[in-house]
Amino acid sequence: MAAVIALALVGWAWWGSVLPGTYSVMDMGSPDFGGGPGAAEHAASGHGAHAAAAAGEGAAVIGAAATVATNVVDLAVDPDRPADVRVELTARAERVTPAGGRPFDGFTLNGQSPGPTIRATQGQLVEVVLRNEDVPAGVTLHWHGVDVPNAMDGVAGVTQDAVPPGESFTYRFIAEQAGTFWYHSHQASHPQVVGGLYGALILQPADAASAADAIVAVHTYPGGQRTINGATGEARQAAEPGAAVRVRLINTDSTPTSAWVTGSSFRMLAADGTDLNGPTSVDGRAVPLTAGGRADLEVTVPSAGAVRIQVPGASLVIGPDRAEASTSPAPREQVDLLSYGEPADAGFDAAQADRRFRYDIGRLPGFLDGAPGYWWTINGGIVPAVPMYMVQEGDVVVMSISNNSGEVHPMHLHGHHLLVLSRDGVPSSGSPWWVDSLNVEHGETYEVAFVADNPGIWMDHCHNLPHAAEGLMTHLAYGGVTTPFRLGRDSGNDPE
Repeated sequence: MAAVIALALVGWAWWGSVLPGTYSVMDMGSPDFGGGPGAAEHAASGHGAHAAAAAGEGAAVIGAAATVATNVVDLAVDPDRPADVRVELTARAERVTPAGGRPFDGFTLNGQSPGPTIRATQGQLVEVVLRNEDVPAGVTLHWHGVDVPNAMDGVAGVTQDAVPPGESFTYRFIAEQAGTFWYHSHQASHPQVVGGLYGALILQPADAASAADAIVAVHTYPGGQRTINGATGEARQAAEPGAAVRVRLINTDSTPTSAWVTGSSFRMLAADGTDLNGPTSVDGRAVPLTAGGRADLEVTVPSAGAVRIQVPGASLVIGPDRAEASTSPAPREQVDLLSYGEPADAGFDAAQADRRFRYDIGRLPGFLDGAPGYWWTINGGIVPAVPMYMVQEGDVVVMSISNNSGEVHPMHLHGHHLLVLSRDGVPSSGSPWWVDSLNVEHGETYEVAFVADNPGIWMDHCHNLPHAAEGLMTHLAYGGVTTPFRLGRDSGNDPE
């Protein structure tokens, strides 16, 4: 009898895990209101109100009162405003050979990988037309770290449908930020990003003169081919002695790495596209770089020789042609942004939070969409039994992110930047540390805060992309916002 009961329980767990062929992201998980308005109304109306609103069947009851639903497709910039920067990108499935590397079957944008670097100035309207020539699974583009309007976020099944072969999609957003960012596919994202569908996005400040910079986009292609800007081994960039160069480090891989400098001290100017306050000179320390994360360093080319920017397995030499640059092993100590730089006003008071959330990462055996395995959990649940974090525009939000899963997780919230308040109970004492990609080691707990100022339905996931596909993914949703797009095995949309 015990065996029959156990078998029945396993069958019940399996059946309960199987997701529909198509479903709305708003039917995923259980709404968590973080102690703010909306919980009582949701209890009275039922979670099905989200699905009804998504289907256009009336108001969305999420918050202090019923509101008219806002479709994610309407969260966009003025369609009549002309573009200041216009780019066309054509995605193809083809044989790719990194410079100095080995060929593999991958993907390109305009015949190259990485795709073309896109540059714009703060305040300009950027328009990118993505054409899918022959990528069978479809494609999208996500603007990693750029707080774009929700309709432009590029997440298949949430903010748009994947672009099938022979069709196109136009992205439009205003470059309201300035800094180092990148773009990548968010449809079948793990194989497509590894295979080459990514590129750098540089947004220059509107009030600053153009300065010398060097992009260091770190990427590991199939076969373990570690590259910088698509080239294996040592790359070079010309610069005169005495030149100050802004080095724009971008980690496009799914695992954390680090970078270090020989031939010059450096200052860390920015993290994840946000300038640091009071950066000081650093020697003999590495710069941690989580998956999806960026760091801007300022180096000075020496009067003799060159500067070498190193990452495990590749490097970039900056200096005169044929100038020598020494190498060194990775320093044991790293720059700690919890204390680096000088404090400054963050612009809001996290102590007056409207909502407080927990994002506890773990791991359990069970079923994910009918598949048995050892899956990542959020607050003890396996997808779809995860929280949907619910906010209203203008809320001050504090979130505690803890990791007791046994592995490191680089956490990425779309559409927002998070202010790090503390790590393991130690308050931030340096520059305000704003992130969109946060490295959370096993055993660590971070407290972060942000203002909910960008309405939409936003993915909040691990940027180790296989981890996201294995269940470490949920969403931040604004009250009254709905989506007509569908996820599921029959939808054609597979964001991870």
